[in-house]
Amino acid sequence: MDMMKMLGQLQESQQRVETLKKKLSQETIEEKTGDQLLSVEVYKNGRLKNIQIDDELLEDKEQLIDYIILTLNKALEKAQKDFDNQVEAEARKGLPSIPGMGF
Repeated sequence: MDMMKMLGQLQESQQRVETLKKKLSQETIEEKTGDQLLSVEVYKNGRLKNIQIDDELLEDKEQLIDYIILTLNKALEKAQKDFDNQVEAEARKGLPSIPGMGF
């Protein structure tokens, strides 16, 4: 394969990945507790967007803290997984098969 063509494909792939990362930084994932008392929304790049807390949780500080930690961690885990999967898939698109590169 022509080295210049391969470099061009790599640059195009890198540009697509950067465009996707910008897009994903605007997309969100929402996670709720089973009883719907707490909801968190995070951007797919791992930044927190919103937390909704039912008044019932305000009566028990320890329970509220536990809910926030558990629910936020679930949302961040989902966001990171989705972000990584989409970026990896985009990075592989159109790349030439290069021996030893694992593609």
